[in-house]
Amino acid sequence: MLRRQHEILRSLLLLGDLILVGASWLASYMIRFHTGFPAPLGIPPVEPYLAALLVVLPAWAWVFRRRGLYAPRRIDSPLSEIASVAVAGTTVVVVLVAASFFVRSYFFSRGVVAIFWGLSIASVAAFRLVARKLLFVLHRRGRHLSSALVVGGGRLAEQVIDRIHERTELGLRVVGVLADEKSPRVRGVPVLGRYEQVKPVLHLCGARQVIVALPREDADQLEPLLSQLEDELVDIRLVPDLLHVAALGSSVEDFDGLPVISLRESPLVGWAALQKRGFDIVVSALGLVLAAPVLAAISLAIRIRAGAPVFYRQERMGLDGHVFWMLKFRTMVDDAERETGPVWACRDDPRETRIGSFLRRTSLDELPQLWNVLRGDMSLVGPRPERPVFIEQFRREVPGYMLRHKVKAGVTGWAQVHRWRGDTSLHERIEHDLYYIRHWSLGLDVRILLMTLWRVRLPD
Repeated sequence: MLRRQHEILRSLLLLGDLILVGASWLASYMIRFHTGFPAPLGIPPVEPYLAALLVVLPAWAWVFRRRGLYAPRRIDSPLSEIASVAVAGTTVVVVLVAASFFVRSYFFSRGVVAIFWGLSIASVAAFRLVARKLLFVLHRRGRHLSSALVVGGGRLAEQVIDRIHERTELGLRVVGVLADEKSPRVRGVPVLGRYEQVKPVLHLCGARQVIVALPREDADQLEPLLSQLEDELVDIRLVPDLLHVAALGSSVEDFDGLPVISLRESPLVGWAALQKRGFDIVVSALGLVLAAPVLAAISLAIRIRAGAPVFYRQERMGLDGHVFWMLKFRTMVDDAERETGPVWACRDDPRETRIGSFLRRTSLDELPQLWNVLRGDMSLVGPRPERPVFIEQFRREVPGYMLRHKVKAGVTGWAQVHRWRGDTSLHERIEHDLYYIRHWSLGLDVRILLMTLWRVRLPD
């Protein structure tokens, strides 16, 4: 029954694609030649364009099938499917242009081809998104579900089952678990047997997918499992146990046919990095302009009450371990560490000047860091930078401490708005910093900035 439903869905997708592609090709002809655009060589007859559909439609169906766009894509993201549609659509356009070049008997309008390229990809992508949304609604109602057998125990299998339960739109239903554990159930799913019983259990439960999520200690069971499943007509997915080594966002890339798993990767690359940097530039520049009278007044007050220098520069470690000079208004006596060496500042520090005490309480001493943000040394939001002299100690004491340097240091951060700043638990601060890196979004940055302003006080 389920296989029949899959075939119906594939056929509907193919039919919808071909209708939209044909309509896009004819609409492109109409837009180019019948909407007032100049046509120096005159309006060509529509018949050759109709005939071209005999090449365009089969080429579209063949390319899309080759790229797996008619296969079940239950765990792919919408953006991944749109990207695949764009690549496949572009391939079809290249085939069309190449065919017209080699035939040489007729040349299609470049305007028509260009309009068709954008219109076909946009319409098919929109159709796919609507179809995906409708399918998700069916999944949430318990319709068109694919049964899955999870093979593995421990934390990895639990996480796989949790993901399937949380994301009902995937259309998966876990019918059982195979594990060498004595527990009768894993996350509410019954344990149907041990690893070596995979074939009889598979026939008994009728699962259409097998998700292999073996813990590290059972890695030697993988080859016998795959050997048993070799002649079974089921989809097999492998979830590697990398929980003990993957610290930040991970991803899988293709390296000339070899799958390469990235275990430690900052989310702030490509478009995300451009977004964050653009946001930093705009907000820091605007902040410096608006705060100019305050900056001038504080500078004058420090100069009168505490003497020179007005600003204080301190070495801090930022992105990828690069050291930079962080700016602050001077709040302590000049050369405050001459006798003590590098030490943490504390509440009611005797080295503070009178005006410095006020600036630290209100965090106005941090305002010059907007210049660091504008220069690119720092970001508005991120883990607070620490002094290199302390980092050597922290990296020995706290596992994963250096991961916080996979993004730019920030004027404020997730740890600071949750009151983990200054001389507080280092482990808690690291946990909050790593949470920020894993879950970064521009919306999260805005939220942290608003929380910072709401609390009035910026980080220590």
